[in-house]
Amino acid sequence: MGCQSTSQTPDEVINNYYRKGKFNGSILIAQNDKVIIDTVFGYRDLDQKVELTKETPFYIASLSKPFTAIAIFQLAEKRLLSLDDDAVKFVDDIPSYAHHITIKQLLNHTSGIRDYENRLTKKDLINNEVIHWLQNQDGLAFKPGTKFQYSNSGYIILSLIIEKISGVSYARFLKENIFDLLQMHHTTVFESNTVIPDKAIGYNKDKKVDDYSILTTGDGGIYATAEDLYELDKALRTNQLLSEESTKLLYQTPPILEDGTHSEYGSGWFIEKSDGSMIAQHTGGLAGFRSLFWRDLKNGNTIIALTNQGHVFPVFDFLNDIKKTLK
Repeated sequence: MGCQSTSQTPDEVINNYYRKGKFNGSILIAQNDKVIIDTVFGYRDLDQKVELTKETPFYIASLSKPFTAIAIFQLAEKRLLSLDDDAVKFVDDIPSYAHHITIKQLLNHTSGIRDYENRLTKKDLINNEVIHWLQNQDGLAFKPGTKFQYSNSGYIILSLIIEKISGVSYARFLKENIFDLLQMHHTTVFESNTVIPDKAIGYNKDKKVDDYSILTTGDGGIYATAEDLYELDKALRTNQLLSEESTKLLYQTPPILEDGTHSEYGSGWFIEKSDGSMIAQHTGGLAGFRSLFWRDLKNGNTIIALTNQGHVFPVFDFLNDIKKTLK
């Protein structure tokens, strides 16, 4: 092979993380549009020692945001909304201080809407409680369009817009317009009455249960498998869900802020140029769960990792180690 002894294979990197107790979960890696790794390590239930399978859904936290953005773009393609519309046009209980923020600003986190995360910590939290919390805030964090500041609250408003326009729940809209279409049979939006058989339970670094316990949608709320997320990756690369034009807007057109600089977040994706290729990626983390979805748009390389013992998993170290093996 003529490889230097220092270069590792993806398998070696992954096995190393697993051996050191830093990874319990599911990994899928594609190179040049071919899956080279699709595997699981460890347990979905650490207490009962129930092993993971490729069909085990993990809570993906903020990796739900790409789905929310896609749904908004699907509505835009049907001319049911424009990205330049004010959000209040569709959700009338948005606080009065936020009446001039646009859908586009919510999508790319430039709206100034304050982030509820770490401020609202109750179990079974729902979207309307976040809206109520926003109504009690004293205005936006900054003038819309002037800076990037990640806001889960903004994506909750997007979820409410999807529901208002479509007349169905966020969960049902995604199921009918994305999951079913792509045969993502193990992907579910979690609602209060949802039963997801055989789902992964979240744990902290001491292997104590630290499971998902809130009910917001738009910003999070989805359980999925690595194989299902790869179906999404392929569908976006082949314009199955959206037109080529919309897909470009998702992650190939970084927003320009008021001062002329580019933001690093498109619509539901962090975006960066690297070695002449455009990268679209997102991570997620809540309770014991961490998720990673990294996509090299030019070279057909994709890295997906889902874990239910997230506190021991150094997401970005892992990403960098795997990226080196794909060079």
